[in-house]
Amino acid sequence: MLTPSSNTILEPTTTAMLSGVPNATAHFSRFKVTEIALGESSDRQFAEGEILRAADLLTHAKVNVIAWNGTSASWLGFERDEQLCARISSATGVAAATSVLAFREIFQRTGISRVGLVTPYVANVQAKIMDNWRKAGVFCPAERHSGLRDNFAFAEVSPRDIAEMARAVGQAGVDAVAIVCTNMRGAGLVEQLEAELGIPVYDSIATTLWKSLLLADVVPAQIRGWGSLFSNPLLASAQAREKEGSPADLGRAPLATALPT
Repeated sequence: MLTPSSNTILEPTTTAMLSGVPNATAHFSRFKVTEIALGESSDRQFAEGEILRAADLLTHAKVNVIAWNGTSASWLGFERDEQLCARISSATGVAAATSVLAFREIFQRTGISRVGLVTPYVANVQAKIMDNWRKAGVFCPAERHSGLRDNFAFAEVSPRDIAEMARAVGQAGVDAVAIVCTNMRGAGLVEQLEAELGIPVYDSIATTLWKSLLLADVVPAQIRGWGSLFSNPLLASAQAREKEGSPADLGRAPLATALPT
């Protein structure tokens, strides 16, 4: 996992998710990220050079997958992560993934097109995410954001506040809720929120781990108690499963059995 330097949430959360998976471990390499904003100084944090150096260090642990566990491409553009994955794999010979590309794949494979967006970011970053996702066919008719720039501060948004934001957008006629930030305490709320809202709730840390497991040939369903992402049969293998029905039906059908009873 390639980790923003000021993150404090994604490492313990990822480790907790993997606690019941005996055949998988997570390892972390950091590079400098301290502020999320629109502008040159913030964008420079995500230049490929530092990221590739951090990725190279992970190869010393002979990892099977290298994942960028951050959400910068949600406002910088999906192509940034596509190029990054290609560069990582070319430089290291290791399969690569990112949180944002995982979100897009999940939405495509389950037919989700209307997403309630929850982030800790400032308004113009939020607007950029919504515009970027709209171009990919994912619309955000409801959103909530905390108005923060300092990356460390994202971890201080309380679970109660995150849950309130998720409930607000989840009741706005959306297909799913996306908690977009890998330094927020959203993953542990997913099961409860899905039970309340009746729709999938996807957290950024979880999406990164889900895609990493698939690339490492580890069955996601071994992870229990962290939401329908890991039990949805449409998301259980590296290849999208062919199934009859409309995209909207594909997105909603599994949830009836995936949610806790």
